[in-house]
Amino acid sequence: MSGTKPMAMRDALLERIWRGMAADERIFFVTADFGAPTLDRIRSDFPKRFVNVGIAEQNLINVSAGLALEGFTVFAYAIAPFITMRCYEQCRTNLALLSTVRPMNVTLVGVGAGYSYVVSGPTHQCYEDITLMRAMPGFQVFSPADHVTASHLFDRCVGRKGPKYLRFDAQTLPVLYGERAPDLERGFTVLKDGTDACLVATGYMVHTALKVAERLEEDGIRPAVLDLFDLSGFDQEALAAKLAGHRAVVSLEEAFSGRGGVDALLRDLLSRRGTERPILGVGVEPAYHFELGDRATLHERVGIGPVSVEARVRAFLRRLS
Repeated sequence: MSGTKPMAMRDALLERIWRGMAADERIFFVTADFGAPTLDRIRSDFPKRFVNVGIAEQNLINVSAGLALEGFTVFAYAIAPFITMRCYEQCRTNLALLSTVRPMNVTLVGVGAGYSYVVSGPTHQCYEDITLMRAMPGFQVFSPADHVTASHLFDRCVGRKGPKYLRFDAQTLPVLYGERAPDLERGFTVLKDGTDACLVATGYMVHTALKVAERLEEDGIRPAVLDLFDLSGFDQEALAAKLAGHRAVVSLEEAFSGRGGVDALLRDLLSRRGTERPILGVGVEPAYHFELGDRATLHERVGIGPVSVEARVRAFLRRLS
């Protein structure tokens, strides 16, 4: 799409954090013994504002909350299932609850969304975090689809108070925003216009949605594709208006379907706006799988790969005809 070279989301954000720490002495970085090359530079250049709490994610949240109460802007960094589920009570009590009475700015950076740690099995994969983190009032949840969006989120994290969760892929994904910036104000970007169903995807599944749309277009079906990267603070009026212009909606998420994720988000939005549309929720069937394989193989096995999604969307649209 552009000459922008793809890179890992975490590396793009860590580079911005390193530059930010050089300019702003209020920025603090805390990690749960989780490394990266740029992280070595942060630790070396800003040793007084870098803490490794070890493999202790509950303490990661406690330390981060304490620093935030002292006026620091804190980035806390760990593997996605551990920075969310292992320390969920601490996230709820020390961040979501406490931030309602005391100003604080803490950003949780969780690496390993969905199946991106493909060889590590379900203990290190993460299908529940969208539901869990969105369930806490006050938490801002972001799920970017490329490193460009991840980099732009730095400004949002520094500029706005409150707890945030960044849901990052562990793999390097293709660039979507090489020639333009994601629409941070609206929280979503229309990547492809169409007249039929609107495919609303987040994270890795944005790339799947684009592949499926391309295949459908070969048969004269013209779906729109929308990248929903802000899962909590998106412009509800603008999104509802966009969806109302299509006869059907398809949600795509690398998370459990029917468990309060993007599918529930869209149904609730349209219901409250009085603009209900038929919705097909594409996600992982709620079950844990221990088979190993590459990501494409695993996705097809659980029904969220391009071949499976295309078949489901075609069947869905036929039922509506």
